[in-house]
Amino acid sequence: MQFSESWLRSFVDPKLSTDKLSNMLTMAGLEVEALVPIAPPTSKIVVGKVLEVVKHPNADKLSVCQVDVGAGRALTIVCGATNVVSDIKVPTALVGATLPSKEAGGTPLEIKLSKIRSIESQGMLCSAGELKLSDNYNELLLLPNDTPIGRDIRDVLQLDDIILKIKLTPNRADCLSVFGIARETATLTNTPLNTPSYNIVPVTCDMQLPVRIEAPQLCGRFSGRVIQNVNSQTDTPIWMVRRLERAGQRSISPLVDISNYVMIELGRPSHIFDLDKICGGLHVRWGRHGETLKLLNGHTVYLNETVGVIANDYGRVESLAGIMGGDNTAVTLNTRHIYLEVAFWWPDSIRGRARQYNLSTDAAYRFERGVDYANVIEHIEYLTYLITTICGGNAGPVEDQIINLPKRKPVLMRASQVNRIIGIPIDTNEISGIFTRLNLPFNQKVDDDTFVVTPPSYRFDIEIEEDLIEEVARIWGFENIPAHLPVVISEMQITQEERRSIHTLRHTLAARDYAETINFSFIDAESEQDFSRNRHPITLLNPIASQLSVIRSTLFGSLVGVLRHNLNRRVERVRIFEIGRVFHADPRVRASELTVEGFAQPQMIGALAYGPVVDEQWGVSARHVDFFDVKGDVQALCTPTILRFTRVSHPALHPGRSAQIEIDSDIVGWIGELHPRWLQKYDLSHAPILFEIKADAIAKRALPRVTTVSKFPPVYRDIAMIVQRNVEVQSILDEFTKARLDNNALRFAQKMVIFDQFYRKFDTKQTACSTVSKELSNDEKSLAFRVTLQDADGSLQEETIKLAIKTLVKRLARVFGARVRG
Repeated sequence: MQFSESWLRSFVDPKLSTDKLSNMLTMAGLEVEALVPIAPPTSKIVVGKVLEVVKHPNADKLSVCQVDVGAGRALTIVCGATNVVSDIKVPTALVGATLPSKEAGGTPLEIKLSKIRSIESQGMLCSAGELKLSDNYNELLLLPNDTPIGRDIRDVLQLDDIILKIKLTPNRADCLSVFGIARETATLTNTPLNTPSYNIVPVTCDMQLPVRIEAPQLCGRFSGRVIQNVNSQTDTPIWMVRRLERAGQRSISPLVDISNYVMIELGRPSHIFDLDKICGGLHVRWGRHGETLKLLNGHTVYLNETVGVIANDYGRVESLAGIMGGDNTAVTLNTRHIYLEVAFWWPDSIRGRARQYNLSTDAAYRFERGVDYANVIEHIEYLTYLITTICGGNAGPVEDQIINLPKRKPVLMRASQVNRIIGIPIDTNEISGIFTRLNLPFNQKVDDDTFVVTPPSYRFDIEIEEDLIEEVARIWGFENIPAHLPVVISEMQITQEERRSIHTLRHTLAARDYAETINFSFIDAESEQDFSRNRHPITLLNPIASQLSVIRSTLFGSLVGVLRHNLNRRVERVRIFEIGRVFHADPRVRASELTVEGFAQPQMIGALAYGPVVDEQWGVSARHVDFFDVKGDVQALCTPTILRFTRVSHPALHPGRSAQIEIDSDIVGWIGELHPRWLQKYDLSHAPILFEIKADAIAKRALPRVTTVSKFPPVYRDIAMIVQRNVEVQSILDEFTKARLDNNALRFAQKMVIFDQFYRKFDTKQTACSTVSKELSNDEKSLAFRVTLQDADGSLQEETIKLAIKTLVKRLARVFGARVRG
């Protein structure tokens, strides 16, 4: 938020310079982002009154003016402004005056005695643009008629003022006003705080508007009054317009300006209805599905049961509760009778609703953080005073309905805990003084130095002990807390050698030529359906964008999105990975510090490879990355853990070129080529290879075991077996592993690998075999394996080798019906 320094000092005026004041606020947690001067330096510019205007004899677009600048002096000034007439008061630059340069950083303009078309000009009449107050250089800046002639323009327009731009943290809703910042300033400097002074407007009409509160969880307090016979066509006072402009608000009309002014000054949003446009009374309730409302900004929104509204007796919605009023009952320059509404809306009932309709209003920004509910009557009386003073009118009685106000629970704070967290001893008397300055009512238990603090109605951020400790630290002064190095016991930490960190896994993938990418955990519902076949995804109540409305259950969608982003920028070779969490509904999960009840959040490692295996070069033939390239990357990532790849279908992957990844019979991930249907839908020229695997599963690793390195050479034997085509190679290798463990004859067999696969292929007419093999039927295939045998204690004898191979062949024949190829 922003406001002028003079506005702040009208409430509290500490004996501090602007720089020291801004530094003090920043150190107290109210960060002053910028100090912006109202206008650049100028000199010798005074208020002048135009006495006479005549046409220049030698120029059609110029006028010769006689200008009274005070002290009995009248100057002749040539002016080319279109709005120059007699009897107006304007800024007048005298001879020798300096004005800002039109270009940033340029040399200031000095006014000299000059002749313009043979007429001597003794100064210059100034526009707002020439004073750098706006971009209007064509028209003179007109001053009020009661402005004293000859007075310095910097004093008249308060051009020596400074605009403070303050960045607030979301919890400090009590500082979303000039008075709130002034209250903090008074606390920090022990300076008296002034409150707005006004007279209570007497009730001069008896008209009331019936209001019915139907949603206590939406509206906790509702106050309003009728004001008749207002003059909406009067001008907003210059002092109010000036303060609004310097707070970033433009003047619209007196009624709207008054509402905005009180919101900025006191943090109190309000709404003014045109009483003549309200049919019957008002009903405060939740919206209904199918209802619509045309807002003040001209947009029409479609309502539902989650948003609060104010409707009339006939069901027509007149306002979006706590966010924005409706166009139907908006005040205009012809409004004669108004209804002034000031309410307390529960923060939970407003939070997120404005964003739901792509709105951002000052009222919603305050209500969703919490607005003081105790001083509603004082503020409606202040609004009434300003309205009747500026616009006139007859005020009716205030109707105040208190329905459901927050119950502020006392918060306990221990002095010992203050000293432990802040790190310095702070006396209980000092703490008492800080709470007194902060206007925090408290009781002190002498026996254990415990303070029982009741948060005031405007402090929605004080709920736990740490909140009070923060307040003590702020007022004590963060800069007064000495910096001490932490004192800890130096001891050797146990190294978890059986577990790799996530950073080690990240570096392993980076070493395999993958680049890390970071994506939102939010994706669109269509992508979630495509890549995980999830018809009931976890949806967000308040998505940051319409295309990020659900939480992902797989990393595939995010990776494909990054791939398309790169392809659109003509990147032909893509290797990316992401380490992130996915989300599944799981009723077995219980709530804890790191979990949400009913939702599992496993951390996954996903990667995608697309394009050539290597960049184009003369030494390697060009080819696209395939399943086995990425499979090698997965195996390298998981080393020394042994993975098992089982062919199973996945909605995102090619049915014949994908597999699930298993570790010790547990499914830990997926790998495969993207499904052809998604190639077409997502406009990919060829298929990327993807994998996704659980981070926790591959972070575990077995410690290396010491084994004897054999001095004797290994022995290799090749065997070719004929099996049915539906027999998987992996199942044969698994059977070999089992046989080594339970058969003594195979104790010297170290490993078994496949090096050849052979089966009959037919031409399109199914008439002749492309490869002749009388041993194979159409539903059989030949698999060739190499078996490595080795003994650490001696050379293997031929009898031992033959027994091992014979035992293995018999085992495969019994389990798979395999036979040795001739």
